[in-house]
This record gives sequence, C-alpha cells and structure tokens, in this order.
Amino acid sequence: MSDLLPSSRPRILVANDDGIFSPGIKALGLALAEVGDVVVVAPDVEQSAVGHGITIRRPLRFKHTASAGFGDIPAYRVDGTPADCVVLGVHLLGRPDLVVSGINLGPNLGDDLTHSGTVAAAIEGLALGLPAIALSQRSNGGEYDFAPSAAYAARLAREVLARGLPPRVLLNVNFPAGTPRGVRVTRVGEHRWEDTILTRQDPEGREYHWVAGQSTAPDADDPATDYGAVDAGYISVTPVRLDLTARDLLDEVASYVPEV
Repeated sequence: MSDLLPSSRPRILVANDDGIFSPGIKALGLALAEVGDVVVVAPDVEQSAVGHGITIRRPLRFKHTASAGFGDIPAYRVDGTPADCVVLGVHLLGRPDLVVSGINLGPNLGDDLTHSGTVAAAIEGLALGLPAIALSQRSNGGEYDFAPSAAYAARLAREVLARGLPPRVLLNVNFPAGTPRGVRVTRVGEHRWEDTILTRQDPEGREYHWVAGQSTAPDADDPATDYGAVDAGYISVTPVRLDLTARDLLDEVASYVPEV
C-alpha cells in the first residue's frame, strides 16, 4: 500500500484529532493540495485531548474513506489516536516530506500542548524524523471560517518545505477568531486549566465524576506569549523543541544523587 503518490511534488501527510469529517481538516487538506501531493489520515471519531497515546494492545483498522469531501485527495480513517494516524500513514503510504496536523477546533496554547492530540500528531512526525506543523483556531462562538487559516497554512508549509526545520522542532500555530491583525512569533505561555471534579450519582445511586476546569493564563497580557498574541487577534507561531532535559540542572543533580 506504500508509495501511492509517485510525483516530483512534495508529499504532505495531513492528520488531526477532531476526526476525518472535521471541517478544519477538510479546509486544510484542500489548501495544501496546492502545495504538494496530500494524503489525509485521521481518526474515525473525535480524539481531542488524548495526548501522545499510541495503540499497542489491539489491532487498528485503516480504511479508505471516499465520503469525507476531499475530492481526489486520498483519505483514510483510523480507529485510533492522532499519533496512530501518523504512524500508519508514514509506514503504509510512504514517507512524506512534511506532517501537518489540524486545523483544530479550538486553540492549543500554553500547557494545552501536553495533552493536545493535534500537537501529538506533529510530535509523532518529529519522532519519525519529519518536519511538522500543528494548527489550531479559536472560535468566537459562531461558525468557524477556516478559509483564511488554511490559506495561511499553505503559505507556511511552502516555507517549511523550502527551508526545513531544525531536528526535533515543530511549529505550533494558533489562529485567532475572526480576521487576524498580523502574525507574531511567540513563546509557549502559561495558559492552563484549573481542574475541578464534579461528582454526581447515576439513577442507580452509583457515583460518577466529570473532570471540568477553568481556563487561566497568568501571562495573557504578554504579547510575546502564544496566548497573549491570539488574545490580541494575532496568529501565533511558536517553535517548540522536543527536548525534555533540564540541561542547566545536570551538574546540580549530579552533585547530590546517591551512589549505588
């Protein structure tokens, strides 16, 4: 099933976490088709906030999907996570030149990166040695208009394909609601969710729990952060390095860890 797209054009694998029928991935796939040969591999149902989960204890289904509205673009759905989609897409359809994930329904800012399935698909691209972009869009409460975001994503993809990205670095892009005022290159802010557990009882008297939360962003007024930029109406482009080592603490920790 590999090498379905023999061409001199760049090959782009598109994934998401909102599912194969999301309007965000449809707009993205169609826009990127102007840049290269696109193949879409996405979850068959919504997989928001699943993080970087990989399915290893059951088989996965990988099915061609002609009814998702992508026209001539090959599209496949997977009964797994966003990261599963990238793994299967790369190994079954041939190695792409770029992985693009999104466009997510809702932003992925600050600490949201740690549980975002959208960002996880891009991270899986990095793990496979591929340049990757994650794209998300804030809503104003009405219908999403993905056309401007998808057009910008195509322009950015052209640049990344031409210039490349450093190893283990992805671009996390967030679009504001409405017409952007411009673009800012930002750092990851402190946006997070203050968790609340709501406990209820089912009709048989057994307890169940909802995980809820309140959004908080202590540095929301800082225009150099992703949240601050999007809050001010700008597109936020954040280079994210997947290097978890606290290098500045190596000597300090080595000074006190016990010997065996």
